[in-house]
Order: sequence, then structure tokens, then C-alpha cells
Amino acid sequence: MLIRVYPSQDNTNQTLWIFSGSGAGALDSGDIRLSSTSGHQHDDTLYVDSGDLYNANKPNPLTISLSPLLSSTNTADRNSVLSRIPGGGKTNITFAVSATNTPTITIGSGSRTISHLWMDENAVVTRDGLGIRVTGTALTYSTGASASWSGAGVINKPIGDFHAGTFNSFGFAHPWFAGSNKAQIIVTTQIIPEPEEYAIIFGLFALAFVFFHRRMQKKQQRQAATTS
Repeated sequence: MLIRVYPSQDNTNQTLWIFSGSGAGALDSGDIRLSSTSGHQHDDTLYVDSGDLYNANKPNPLTISLSPLLSSTNTADRNSVLSRIPGGGKTNITFAVSATNTPTITIGSGSRTISHLWMDENAVVTRDGLGIRVTGTALTYSTGASASWSGAGVINKPIGDFHAGTFNSFGFAHPWFAGSNKAQIIVTTQIIPEPEEYAIIFGLFALAFVFFHRRMQKKQQRQAATTS
């Protein structure tokens, strides 16, 4: 199960969160709780295996609203994701169709909207924690239940508040959500790269190479003329 985090293209004080993937059966029963609940628990909170997820304005702790991408005013973010659906024309990164949906988690036969994120620096055993919170009623799951999540949303927290990198979930003895490597967070400090940007950069490098090559040729010709 994967979370990709990008800077918002519409608002520098926001980040874009994209959920994808699925997980194996739960090792124990548990609950994904509501936003009104406080504190961490292994059932709905992952703890990074190494490194610091949080860089600045470190949460201690923080429950923050996750606004569905399609219902937000983030036009550039929305278009960037939509254009990367397979067949949408953006080939360097693609997202599943479900990436445009409201952030949702499904465990077993139950599904809930992911409405909030719960964050805490050093939530447990000096490890940074990231949890999800849902709407309606808590999502209860049983041992052996498989899980998946999808959709995208934005939060009012800038990319500078996070360290860039790949963070894997740390393993505990019994829970599903915080099991070793069952979830992964990838934080990228640059906006979702556009293929056109790569083309421009490649073109500039190519132009620079041609300029350098011609300059060296002229230099060699002058040296040859001087020695002849």
C-alpha cells in the first residue's frame, strides 16, 4: 500500500496525497477510527522504519483534514492527475483511474472515506507516525481481512514540513496496518514532473553539447593553423 506526496501546484501551503495499492490479510482484528479520536494505535497508524518523516512544524500530534482532490479548488493538481490516467497522454508517470476518486480505504467488505490524517513526531519508540481517520463510523476489520486504498486529496501543510524520501512501515508483532513494509510513503519535493519539462531540459543539454563541440572544433582548428 502506497502513499505518494507531492507539493501542490496550486497552493504552496498545501501538499497532494495520492493513495494506491493493496495489502495482505490482517494479522489481527482492529479499527480504523474517526477524526474525533486522539492518540495512536497500531490498527490504523503506521510508523516509519527509519529516518524522520517530518522536517518542520513537527506535529505533536496533529489531526488534519484531507480534502478530496476533485472537490477542491486545486485546478492544476486535478488536471495533472487526470491527464496521467492511462491514455491521458502523460507518459512519464501514470495513475489508476481510482486516483481521481475521494480517498477511500476498503478492508474486507467495508469501505470508508479517509477524511483526516493523524500525524505525530516520535509517536512510538522514537518513530514518526502517520495514521488515517475515516467518516461515518469506525471501520472494524477481522483477522485475515485484506485491504486496499485509492483516491487523492490535499492537506493544508506545505512540502517543506516533510523530508523527501521513501519511508517504509515499521513492523510490530500483531497489527495489520503497521506491519513491516506493509505500507510505504514516498515524499517528493518537486511537483509531479511534466514530460514537456524533461524535453526542455534534454533540449538545453543537447544545445549546450553542440555549442561546446563546435567551440572545441574551432579551437583545434586555430591550434592546427598556428602550428602549421
